[in-house]
Amino acid sequence: MIRSNFFDIKSEKSRLFQRDFPPEEFKERRDKILNAIGQDACAIIQGSQQVRGHFPFRQSNDFYYCCGLEIPHSYLIIDGRDRSARLFIPRFLSANNNRENMLTLEDADLIREFTGIDEILPLENLIGYLKDVRILYAPYSPAESRGESRETILHYNRLVALDPWDGALPREQRFISLLCTRFPHVEIRDLSPILDSLRLVKSEREISLLREAGKLSALAVTEAMRITKPGMMEYYLRAVANYIFISHGAFGEGYHSIVASGRNIWDPHYFRDDCVMKDGDLVLMDTAPDYHYYTSDIARMWPVNGKYSSWQRELYGFIVEYHKTLLHCIRPGLTADQILNDASTIMADFIKKYSFSKEIYRKAAERALEFRGHLSHSVGMSVHDVGDYSSAPLKPGIVFSVDPQMWIPEERLYIRVEDTIVVTNNGIEVLTGSAPLDPDDIESTMYTHS
Repeated sequence: MIRSNFFDIKSEKSRLFQRDFPPEEFKERRDKILNAIGQDACAIIQGSQQVRGHFPFRQSNDFYYCCGLEIPHSYLIIDGRDRSARLFIPRFLSANNNRENMLTLEDADLIREFTGIDEILPLENLIGYLKDVRILYAPYSPAESRGESRETILHYNRLVALDPWDGALPREQRFISLLCTRFPHVEIRDLSPILDSLRLVKSEREISLLREAGKLSALAVTEAMRITKPGMMEYYLRAVANYIFISHGAFGEGYHSIVASGRNIWDPHYFRDDCVMKDGDLVLMDTAPDYHYYTSDIARMWPVNGKYSSWQRELYGFIVEYHKTLLHCIRPGLTADQILNDASTIMADFIKKYSFSKEIYRKAAERALEFRGHLSHSVGMSVHDVGDYSSAPLKPGIVFSVDPQMWIPEERLYIRVEDTIVVTNNGIEVLTGSAPLDPDDIESTMYTHS
């Protein structure tokens, strides 16, 4: 029986369980999967492997989403035939690890209490269990772990496949291949679209975690602004962000922070962070934590010396105005295209009145209105989260980044600003909104400790 107050459970090992979601919420998620696959099918989700090297284990997002457990090499079966959930755990965890710091088969009763899973079984029982299954859903898409998004994993997989001395199959493909070989009578179907659809719309507890991740993102950027000075290395700002994240209970970065100054800004995914920040340059920072399996996304641009030059204020000021316009236009019931069209109409009038010092700047602003990527990507357990919000009217609980951008190739200038928002019943909440945005506010923040 599922406990209504999951915080009441007392055990030395209770610290190994997450405290963000009660078992009822995990059961509700699994029930939605059961409704989607039907009463004649099962779903199987493979947990992450043990980490190689001296890093703590982090579960894959889909597995964690369905049960909240951090047990490597485990398998979750969601069975439509009796509407049950069963967890299969390898015995070698007990034999090869410190039992005080890992959940094992010996903790079956406690696992059931914290997760609402019906039965905990040894991994060797999985083969026998699957022999009676006729329809089996398994994720075809790659499983994201720490600092990963699906698109980056797919890119990595393509590079490995092209290497004539490697070419190893991704773990998901190997797993599907094994299922087909061992159970040729079973019809294998893709579970990823079902999981993606569920993860797209966030629950209130998920939004609470995303709100905290957004606050930490904003705090990290604000503190980075305050310490920025000419002659400082870019990686100093990343170090400040990591300090903020870890000191507030995050696992660290949700992705490798971008700290790009001067010409490095032209590369939108610059990652080296190893240059000296110079007087007269702008710096772009894009960072977020991995906070209890949820992240965020924010970007700001500020002057290294604390004072925007006239052209920096002109261009950054324009993109900030575009950003505010997009935020104003977002509300439930509208599609992404409708929002972009509304914002473009407003900004077209703004451009007519705005004072551009160069014609190439005006042309860049006009081109920016034609770009359709300013409402960028879903945000959740991954920074580029699963689920497509752009093909249907927005619903409350959808979280995505607003990221207006402009390019001036003649001068190799790239200008952007980004916030993460959640759609509400009446409009939006900006989850990263506590970081300074306007040029005047940024300058004021930078001079606070100068």
